[in-house]
Amino acid sequence: MKKMLWVILMMSTGTSFTSPLFPLYQEQYQLSSLQISILFAVYAVFLLPSLLIVGSRGSGWGLKRVLRISILLSILATLLFMASQQAWLVYVARMLEGVAYGSFTGTAVAFLLKQSSKEEAGKAILLSGMAVSVGFGLGPALAGLIIQYLHLMPLRTPFWVLTLLLLSGWVGLETLQDKDFQARKEHSRTVPASISLVVPTDIKPHFWSFSALPFFTLFTLNGTVLSLIPSFVKNVIHTSNLAVSGLLILLLMGGGTMMQMLPWFKQPVVRLRIGIALLACGAWLVVLSGTSESIRLMWIGVMVQALGSGWTFQISLRLAGELPNASERAKVISTFYFAGYIGFIVPIVGVGLLSYLFGLYVSLIILNVLASLVVIYMLGYSVRFARFYSARNGSHTHAEGLPSKMSSQALQS
Repeated sequence: MKKMLWVILMMSTGTSFTSPLFPLYQEQYQLSSLQISILFAVYAVFLLPSLLIVGSRGSGWGLKRVLRISILLSILATLLFMASQQAWLVYVARMLEGVAYGSFTGTAVAFLLKQSSKEEAGKAILLSGMAVSVGFGLGPALAGLIIQYLHLMPLRTPFWVLTLLLLSGWVGLETLQDKDFQARKEHSRTVPASISLVVPTDIKPHFWSFSALPFFTLFTLNGTVLSLIPSFVKNVIHTSNLAVSGLLILLLMGGGTMMQMLPWFKQPVVRLRIGIALLACGAWLVVLSGTSESIRLMWIGVMVQALGSGWTFQISLRLAGELPNASERAKVISTFYFAGYIGFIVPIVGVGLLSYLFGLYVSLIILNVLASLVVIYMLGYSVRFARFYSARNGSHTHAEGLPSKMSSQALQS
């Protein structure tokens, strides 16, 4: 399990690695705010169909084979970033990144579970989520520190480091045994699975309103931070230190991971309520930091948002794995990630468009107002979900970070 968690960490490190470099690309290629937003969002545009297709067909193709191809595509994208001399090559590299990680995401969780015993299934899902969160933050932090303090080819050197990290992930994958060969052989004799977003009818309203929607909101607000904080720090807070944006993103994602380990508010519905409320509060503090041009307030806002992100991600992922039956879990989790990555596209491109009319700061306010309305809806729906969850799991719901005895049985595959 440890080796596969390392692979997940390395691939996740690459997904947001380029965020601190966006201001440099903007200056190098004279890109507008809208073009920078599209550069960020095009990653998710290509990730989504990859996630949907591979989530449905990956088992038939072979999980390890899919993961190997995903890592190689990510390495290719990194080399393309390194060699790019024109803006369109950077866009192509982002597209390849999206295909690579879209193919990797759902498949990695399924392969991790095959590398884990049934008793470790719940722990494996928890640790995989933490590895993703740490990787998302570690990537931009490394890139930001390299370009700020190394002073050596800032658009090339960071990608040498990333290439080495991805190669270590590839080596780690190749040391793992392919346990799904026989299953793939049997699967090839059956009719290929349809490509669709599959959520069982009996859990559909609860899944969409209290698992997928919180994750969508998290990706919307955190995605905005990942895509816009580099230029926000430079143009609104007026600091030229390129490492600041990377460290802010590390705090956002790494702080969320640390929050997952805190034992407070063990009941999952309560934990998720507090998580999404903190997520919204943190986003507003980030916006208010632009009013006062206070870097200190921005750090506080990102920290609060990080705390909310940790619990929101932990419990919404837990519910995505716990609510469906074992046979439906892979597709439901792929649908869960699909919903999350939708949060990267429409809002971020929307902010880019709105910034033409109102400026970046006002655009962020509009986005936060809409997100706050969604948060209010989720908090209201949580009352209905709490009744459903209590009835499903019995009158006493135990929640130690991951499911109780009954819930753990539901997570075993």
